[in-house]
Amino acid sequence: MAGRNIEVSEASRAVLPRHARLKFDETRKVWVILAPERVLVPDEVAVEVLQLCDGRRSVADVVDLLAAKYAAPREAIATDVIAMLQDLADKGFLTEAREKTS
Repeated sequence: MAGRNIEVSEASRAVLPRHARLKFDETRKVWVILAPERVLVPDEVAVEVLQLCDGRRSVADVVDLLAAKYAAPREAIATDVIAMLQDLADKGFLTEAREKTS
């Protein structure tokens, strides 16, 4: 997977790659990221962030929404969100949204 990883910044428009999806597992009552032969169980905070990573919003937009929702310092939220998203990107669970060429 090397070479497909992204460098996450506030300008990134992060999205799950085509081969992965965020889904609520009714049996276990937890959110999971499903990918071929891999399952990741993100915590509640990660799920909230991932639900905002739709490929249209930038990471900065996500940070702004979370900072407003939780009335928390933007810098602290940005640091945590970027670190979490970078970790997921490094593991192949996140990519950069591509511009539509049509």
